[in-house]
Amino acid sequence: MDTSIFQYDFIVKGLLGAVFASITAGLAGTYIVSKRMVFLSGGITHASFGGIGIGYYIGINPVIGAAVFGILSALGVEYLSVRQKIREDSAIGILWAFGMAIGIVFIYLTPGYTPNLMSYLFGSILTVTTNDIVALGIMSVILILYFSLFYRTILYISFDEVYARTYSSYVDIIKYITTSLIALTIVLNIRMAGVVLVISLLTIPPNIAILFTRVYVKIVLLSILAGFAGTATGYAISYFAGIPVGATIIFTLVILWLLAKGLRGLVIKLRGVG
Repeated sequence: MDTSIFQYDFIVKGLLGAVFASITAGLAGTYIVSKRMVFLSGGITHASFGGIGIGYYIGINPVIGAAVFGILSALGVEYLSVRQKIREDSAIGILWAFGMAIGIVFIYLTPGYTPNLMSYLFGSILTVTTNDIVALGIMSVILILYFSLFYRTILYISFDEVYARTYSSYVDIIKYITTSLIALTIVLNIRMAGVVLVISLLTIPPNIAILFTRVYVKIVLLSILAGFAGTATGYAISYFAGIPVGATIIFTLVILWLLAKGLRGLVIKLRGVG
């Protein structure tokens, strides 16, 4: 990349956003993929659109509305599936549809024009603000500290919840906290990839990492590296080609996954020959 472009403030902000998005998505995404919560995360993502609509309607930052709605949706799924004996996939589907419907209704009721709506649907890393960067930076620190402090318990919950309960008596509390942090991570990354594509940002990098290791902490680190490689490369391609950023980042991540899968297959084949 031509270093002269770093004179532009939005370029620097975009790259900082890519760094923090990769860290948050790597940490939260590894948990999501390991625990097979991808559908739940998709539900949170789309349900948070209701908060965006409400935020526009009452005149507050849509991200704040999305954060509140996202957390409530995540906890709502847990409540409906455990307390009300509703299947988790059904509970997710209900909240997914409800959130999207609420968002559309409130955006329709909002007087005037909502110029930033497309950036929430499809992402716009080129227009991230200082507040977006600060929020993602704070979230990165919180997730690093949280996953470091409760690493063992989170690890056991990710792969064997029954065993986790023999290790710690705080499994339910940690699950609720982790789910809430994932909801916040999803909402803050909506500015990077948009409601439609953000779940890919959280799931593709861990799937790339899993091709090369099964060690949890290594999956996290490789996810962060893969996420940054895909995000930064997609960002650069988007800038020079003049095409949508969020879609380009996800497209780049998919290409990286295909290349990684091909490389792993080649390594396995060569080992077999040897």
